[in-house]
Amino acid sequence: MRQIVLDTETTGIDPAEGHNIIEIGCIEMHLRRLTGNHYHQYIKPDRDVEAEAIEVHGITNEFLVDKPKFATISDEFIEFVRGAELIIHNAAFDIGFLNTELERNGCKERMEDICPKITDTLILARKKFPGQKNNLDALCRRFGIEHFDRELHGALLDSKILAEVYLLLTGGQTALALGSEGDGMDEDGVSHPRPVDASSLVLKVIPPSDEELNAHAAFIEMLDKKSGGQCLWRQQEGL
Repeated sequence: MRQIVLDTETTGIDPAEGHNIIEIGCIEMHLRRLTGNHYHQYIKPDRDVEAEAIEVHGITNEFLVDKPKFATISDEFIEFVRGAELIIHNAAFDIGFLNTELERNGCKERMEDICPKITDTLILARKKFPGQKNNLDALCRRFGIEHFDRELHGALLDSKILAEVYLLLTGGQTALALGSEGDGMDEDGVSHPRPVDASSLVLKVIPPSDEELNAHAAFIEMLDKKSGGQCLWRQQEGL
C-alpha cells in the first residue's frame, strides 16, 4: 500500500539520443494518503539541455553545473522508491529514461525490478475520458485543480499535482482498508484491497467519564420526551 508518485525532467525527449534526466521528484503516499515524505534531486547531465526543454521546465545548463551526477544519487533514489507502487503520468517516458540512466551507470536492475508495480495515470485517464485531452494540465482543468502555478513544469511540483489527480481519477481518498499480498486489480489498473481480519487488531477502549454518562442520559431523556416515549435508543439500552 506504499505508493510513490514520480516525475522527471530531462535534457530532451529521447534517451537513445544521449539525453539525460536532470530532475527527479517523488511524493510518498501510504493507504492513499500523503505522508509528507518526498525525494527531490537536480542532476548534472552529460550534455547540454536543449532550448526547447528549457522552455518547458526552465532548468538551465548554468543551474545544473554544480549538481551531482546520476551515479552519485542513484543508490539514494533506489532506496527511496524500492518496493513501492510507482504512479507516473506517461510512464513509458520516465521509466525509459530511468532504465537508460541505470544501465549507463552499471546498475543491473531495471525499474520494473525495483518497483514491480507501475501505474500509468495517462492510461487510466484515457480509459476514463476517451477521446479527450488527458495531459496533466487538461486533467487539472477537468478536476478543478487550480491552486498550482503551471507556468513552468518541475518534477516535484508535477508529482504533487499528479498525486491529487490520481486520487480524484481513482475515486478520491476513499481506500481506508489495509491491503495484503492478494489484493485484486480491476481492468483500469486500480487496486482493490481485500478486507483485513479485525480480530487481529488491538483497539484501545476509553470508557466514558461520569460527566459524559450524565450528559448522554440527559440527551436520551430529551429524545424520549420528544418522541412520546418511543425513543428506540432508550429501549435498546434498557433505560
